[in-house]
Amino acid sequence: MSAKTRPMTSVSALLKAAVIAVATFAVTAPALAAGPAHTPHREDWSWSGPFGHFDRGQLQRGFKVYREVCASCHGIKLVAFRNLMEDGGPEFSEGQIRLLASEYQVQDGPDESGEMFDRPGRLSDRFPSPFPNEQAARAAQGGAYPPDLSLIAKARTYTRGFWLSLLDLVTQYQEHGADYLHAVLVGYGQPVPADAHAQPGLHYNPYFPGGWIAMPNPLSDGQVEYTDGTPATVDQYSRDVTAFLAWTAEPHLEARKQLGFVVFIFLFVFAGLLYFTKKKVWSNVAH
Repeated sequence: MSAKTRPMTSVSALLKAAVIAVATFAVTAPALAAGPAHTPHREDWSWSGPFGHFDRGQLQRGFKVYREVCASCHGIKLVAFRNLMEDGGPEFSEGQIRLLASEYQVQDGPDESGEMFDRPGRLSDRFPSPFPNEQAARAAQGGAYPPDLSLIAKARTYTRGFWLSLLDLVTQYQEHGADYLHAVLVGYGQPVPADAHAQPGLHYNPYFPGGWIAMPNPLSDGQVEYTDGTPATVDQYSRDVTAFLAWTAEPHLEARKQLGFVVFIFLFVFAGLLYFTKKKVWSNVAH
């Protein structure tokens, strides 16, 4: 075989491999896009997309659900009381948050005698954890460790397949963690498959990895009282608390999107100025 033949043979082999790979992917892509039988549904969230924003009323309701249902086991240790009154969040009044913070006992110190002590919370304090440490949490929960929820909406996700993931990339859809949280919260009570082996102390939830979760169903209709006329249903509770946790995971989301839009406009104008400057500079130069 001559030296000229070898490169042509290598190129031909690469082309054949590429054709086989594309053909294989074309056959398997529909199955990948479909995902597992209990893939979370893509929900319509107000903060999704480049112009999305949080619903203030929903964030306030979500905090109410978190505090009355979730806070006994799950902390939000990265959130300070004052964050609840900042722009882009639930935007409670300062008086409301001062009263809220005073209802918590926060460890401080040491004092003059070198001892730690508890005091009422301040605006600058972060939400205290419901347990002093992981070992205490596991002891209280039968060995299970309830995770902190500050970043849970960013820490969880699910697979939608190549083509749908590509669509999400184009449409800037990034709320897979919120979809997952909502699906888990409404996923209790479904029939256990015949081939599934019951796990002692665990509860069946088809949206949780492995299908069995230590947390029992935390929500029921009418459990949390809403004063704004919003339906007090499990689906609404799960949507509201998911929105609140999406905010705790990214409290500056609205400011980031607004800044991104301004930067996009600046780059567009800057590109136009560069183009017309180039035309002006080179207009008298022979080509």
